[in-house]
Amino acid sequence: MKTSRPKADSSARLVRSHVHRVALAATGLALVLYLLACFVVDVVAVDRLTGEVDARLALRLAQVAPTLPRGGPTGTIGSYSPQVTGDFDDAPIVLWWVAPGATRALSLETGAPVLPVGALDVRAPTDATVAGRDFRLAGRALSDGRLIAGTTAQQVSTALSTLLVIEAILGPLALVILYGAAWVIGRSATSPVERARRRQLEFTADASHELRTPLSVIEAEVGLALHIERPAAGYREALERVAGETARLRSIVEDLLWLARLESLPASPPTEEVDVAGLAEVCASRFGPIAARRGITISVTQEGPSPAIVFAPAEWLDRLVTVLVDNACRYADDGGRVAVSVSSANGSVALVVDDSGPGIPDEDREHIFDRFHRASAVPGGAGLGLAIAEAVLRDTGAVCTVGRAPIGGARFAVSWPSHRPRDRRSIDHEAVRHL
Repeated sequence: MKTSRPKADSSARLVRSHVHRVALAATGLALVLYLLACFVVDVVAVDRLTGEVDARLALRLAQVAPTLPRGGPTGTIGSYSPQVTGDFDDAPIVLWWVAPGATRALSLETGAPVLPVGALDVRAPTDATVAGRDFRLAGRALSDGRLIAGTTAQQVSTALSTLLVIEAILGPLALVILYGAAWVIGRSATSPVERARRRQLEFTADASHELRTPLSVIEAEVGLALHIERPAAGYREALERVAGETARLRSIVEDLLWLARLESLPASPPTEEVDVAGLAEVCASRFGPIAARRGITISVTQEGPSPAIVFAPAEWLDRLVTVLVDNACRYADDGGRVAVSVSSANGSVALVVDDSGPGIPDEDREHIFDRFHRASAVPGGAGLGLAIAEAVLRDTGAVCTVGRAPIGGARFAVSWPSHRPRDRRSIDHEAVRHL
């Protein structure tokens, strides 16, 4: 595993860099869209406010035009007080009268600013500068002159400035939040991929190590047999050692292929009703001769008023029970015991496998389901059995508790919920709980 750690760290840095670039790209795209949206909002807002001003000017012209005397007004008809605060409807409107051929407009209200010469013939609503201030002007032609109405446009400018300030404050804040959210989402999305990549690197390194040992032994035995003359019995011993390492190598490869096939399935194979008690009996009888060589007693008991039925692929449950019983027989002491009990209550099924071996140290319980991990130096096995068991536990919706058995060794207690399992990809729970 140590050999794969630098590659895993480098991969993690690459993933973080990629997430950073993706988050920046998403933020940049959001910035462009935000600026575009702000531009559209600003244009629409200004157009709407300007339209309201134009409507007020048109209404004022329509109200005053019929009241003017023939030949045009000769004096003021009101007073003008500049006002730049309050609502748009509160902004005062000033009126001017332009006689035919005149070069100067007559203010119809006392205090009104002088209308510039360039605005004497205004018709459609237009912007102009009057007495150094922004105005909105509109004109109406009459038979004996032109009536012009105007009002300050400062409130439109103020509203636009306020809108720009709000956008300038909220925009960067929203972009920062967006970048953070994109980073978190990106890390969350890539974390499973990164864990899988790291696990694959470690798995490859461990598998290479495990496969290298039997291959090295086989190569050495064959090399010695080819280069050193020995009696027939010596060749037989060499072939027996080669056969043993070949069997171990085959077992490792079969376990690896089984795990790869299980993890590559898009969904569970069809489930069926599996009698866990009957499966345990068959498995115990299968390991009976192996256990008898070391004087180990295997017992199977069943409790509960109803059959211990679990809905799962039969092959998976058979592999699980086989792994647990094989593990118990391997670690049980000579002349010891392996006790398998199956119970059913309230619709749930429990399988407990105890052995009389040394047990599992507390510091190893966290890693016993890791691939190629061994809790002791007991020969046999490649450390893949419990990894297979963990995969079956996860995909059948089971929970496994690892503890100490009453007979002195390790205890593996597996329980299945009362409901029928769903698709293996939709099960969302912690399959293994270490105590």
